[in-house]
Amino acid sequence: MVRQSLLARSSAPVQVQPVTRGPKHHFFGYYDKCPWDATGQYMLTMEVDFMDRMPEPDDPAVIGLIDLQNDNRFIPLAETYAWNWQQGAMLQWVPSEGERLIVYNHRDNDHFSSVVLNIDSGESRTLPLPVYALSHDGRKALSLNFARVHRTRRGYGYCGVSDPWEDDPCPECDGIYLMDMATGDFRLILSIAEVARYSSASVAASAEHWIEHLQFNPTDTRFSFFHRYQRQDTSTSVMYTHLFTADPDGSNVHRLNDRGMVSHFDWLDQDHILAWARRGKTVAAVQRNGMFNSGPARSILALYRRFKIPVWLRQSLYGDRFFLFTDRSETVEIIGAGTLTADGHCSYSPDRNWILTDTRPNRDNKQVLMLYNSRDRALVEIGRFYIPPELVATPFRCDLHPRWSRNGLQVCIDSIHEGHRQMYGLDVSDIVKGRGTT
Repeated sequence: MVRQSLLARSSAPVQVQPVTRGPKHHFFGYYDKCPWDATGQYMLTMEVDFMDRMPEPDDPAVIGLIDLQNDNRFIPLAETYAWNWQQGAMLQWVPSEGERLIVYNHRDNDHFSSVVLNIDSGESRTLPLPVYALSHDGRKALSLNFARVHRTRRGYGYCGVSDPWEDDPCPECDGIYLMDMATGDFRLILSIAEVARYSSASVAASAEHWIEHLQFNPTDTRFSFFHRYQRQDTSTSVMYTHLFTADPDGSNVHRLNDRGMVSHFDWLDQDHILAWARRGKTVAAVQRNGMFNSGPARSILALYRRFKIPVWLRQSLYGDRFFLFTDRSETVEIIGAGTLTADGHCSYSPDRNWILTDTRPNRDNKQVLMLYNSRDRALVEIGRFYIPPELVATPFRCDLHPRWSRNGLQVCIDSIHEGHRQMYGLDVSDIVKGRGTT
């Protein structure tokens, strides 16, 4: 099976068209949101003056539209001080009222909020919490403490606001919030302390905990999230991650993976989640027991990571692969065995037949963009994009964060391969319709 998958590799580089242009820099943000509106005329973007450092509290980002039917004209709409390089300002279309509304996060002096803006009239209203994940019907949003994320994982939170629970490594009064998009009413549905107890009561007192990566399933009946923690009783700074699901009211919590490493994910349907995760027991168990905390052990691990280890050996030791988890069960299926061998920002096409993903920079400092057909197990590489090596390991790096268009015929990325940060479009219609691979 692995040999057949490897033979299914192909290459079909497609033309890359710039969607934005300088002299200023433009980007959208994360891979789990769509910048296109329902008509296909507009794309959302953010405009900034720099690209090679972290944003400071006084650095604004301009929220704008790209008019795809008018020479990609940039239309400024608003300004925000709540943004980061990885996920932007959680800018997205509100799926109601003909999709003439957008929502983005904002900073009001000493707290974060979100703004719902009508792109036609300019009318806006402010909601009391920032938005992390918006339900598909646009009626509710999940939120969290972005100040805590900024402090615990640079590049994914917002600066300019202090964390009220900074001195509490596992707070009972902070966590995941559910907000009504019409009224702004909100409540805490899962505390960080409660989630930590689901992971392991033994680590709750010896680690700092936080929540990240909230996402509703396609029917808004469940949502997924990361519980992350960093042990404070060791000399290393290893981050542990568990993937959870729960009902929108915070009930029926289920832990999908307990091996301490989960990365990017996407829902296939209301019951299945694709995720790059660790399932191997050898290295995972050693890490959990703290056996890599000694100097010699850390040196060995560093050499292991530095040199190119055969995929079969790496995956045998670590068990890192794309897995399809069945929610509220122990059922797990390997996806892309022998073919999808690297972590990436993965998402399903609207028809659920293709997986769009990318890679971290290779030895040539290029990020590989690819499509994987989940039916015939064919991998199609569609492009490689250079990133300056000095940006690779920084929180202001430029990941591709590939995103599907509404009709599944186009892909949009953020890239820095031409020396400045811009958005680019790729037409993949020939590939997804069964034409154009070699």
